[in-house]
Amino acid sequence: MVLGVGTLTSTSKVSSEGDGETGSVILGLSEQLVVAMTPSTETKIKKEVHTSTVDLSLLAIGSLSHDSKSSSLSAKEYEMKINLEDLARANNGSISAAFLTLDGMESILSHQYFKTKNVTEMYSDVLTAIIPGINTTNLTEPVNFTIQHKEVPDNGMVTCVYWEAGEAEGGQNGETMRWSEEGCWVAYSHKNYTVCSCSHLSTFALIMQIGEPVPQNDFLEWLNRICVIIGLFFLALAIFTFLLCSWNPKINNTARLHLCLNLFFSQLLLLWNDKYTDNKLACTVMAGLLHFFIVASFVWMLLEALQLHLLVWKLSQVKVIQRDGLPRPLLYLIGYGVPFVIVGVSALMYSGGYGRTEANVCWLSEKRNFKWALTGPVIAILAMNCYLFGATLWSLRPTLANIKSDISQSKDTKLILFKILAQFVILGCTWILGLYQTNLFFQVAFIVLNSQQGTFLYIVHCVLNKEIRDEYVKWLTCSFNKTREGGSVKNAPSVSEDLDIPQEHRG
Repeated sequence: MVLGVGTLTSTSKVSSEGDGETGSVILGLSEQLVVAMTPSTETKIKKEVHTSTVDLSLLAIGSLSHDSKSSSLSAKEYEMKINLEDLARANNGSISAAFLTLDGMESILSHQYFKTKNVTEMYSDVLTAIIPGINTTNLTEPVNFTIQHKEVPDNGMVTCVYWEAGEAEGGQNGETMRWSEEGCWVAYSHKNYTVCSCSHLSTFALIMQIGEPVPQNDFLEWLNRICVIIGLFFLALAIFTFLLCSWNPKINNTARLHLCLNLFFSQLLLLWNDKYTDNKLACTVMAGLLHFFIVASFVWMLLEALQLHLLVWKLSQVKVIQRDGLPRPLLYLIGYGVPFVIVGVSALMYSGGYGRTEANVCWLSEKRNFKWALTGPVIAILAMNCYLFGATLWSLRPTLANIKSDISQSKDTKLILFKILAQFVILGCTWILGLYQTNLFFQVAFIVLNSQQGTFLYIVHCVLNKEIRDEYVKWLTCSFNKTREGGSVKNAPSVSEDLDIPQEHRG
């Protein structure tokens, strides 16, 4: 086996695209020979073979040798760590494992077999891990491979892959041979080594992807920063308004306040998330926090829509409103519990899903469909928002049908509809533009509209709210304390004032 591989790699003409069929045959023969060499024993035995063309490490443990939970095997400068003890318990108390590299296989199983739009390069030898006699296609605990390599360039990204050879797709004759990422991911990466985790055993390698330079659009970058800064300013105004204004104690502004807070932090992180791509830990944390705040923004958006729906429904039922919407503890539990669970489950399912992307920003990985960790909840929340929007309009139907000729009432009802529609469009529909970034028009529209969510919220819930405008007047005229002594707070209008409905039109 050793002579055959050495002869092949030294004398045969292997094209730059490799020879996957020959490589698969060599791997099959190697596995059969390694299985024949692997001992069966009641005690722990470890053997190593080092030659110019093969580097092999064999380890056998029995029922008398379970002295550690994690076993380590090495070949060249590579290391494999696997929990053989648990596997041995499921295999009558004993088990054997092999870890090997064959010189020259990286040119036979070329990086050309990894399909991607980026420029690729083999960044390690081809590594094979074998455990005879058991099914290793779906391990309960992943196997970790520590792979030494040269320094990764700034525009490069390492990828853990395994060799997949099977029947061609679509029922076609022949076999499909490729490097695949399925079941393997980067657990940790340093400039000189990478830890790959895989949920199965096979033949592995490390491939570096070099993304094509993304053309920088100075205008879009400048526009994005200016718009985000403006949006942050109005979000801050809205936050301070909801914190400091104390007009009607019946009005619960919790959902609006925390919606603005989460939008503020998400926009702030989006403004700086391309500054920490060189620090892996900081980039991972930033991507996770950004995921949390964006999901939390959508959840609080849904809670705000629910609050508005409950308020309109109670008004349409002519009920005495003791409290506006849901109690605060329940709002906190839903508003932060749901995004915490979503981010936590996502991180547990794919720990490598957060970090630097090919676009050189700290965000969610496109591998293993991980972006659905955000897309899925967003679609679900937008669907529920559409339902609440329709239900709220339905609750307003009797009011719309019985509008009198009173001009003020007509204006008030139109203002309610405007607020409902504006909030739905501002908080939901602007994100849809993010799916259509095909030309400059959609890119500019997304940047402007999405960054100005705080501005729109401030206009709808502060500028267009009569009570808040009165509070602003009191602040500006320095007459707040005088009006409190005059009893104006005690005679605060009802909760319907939050929708700018005069008191005489209720019921």
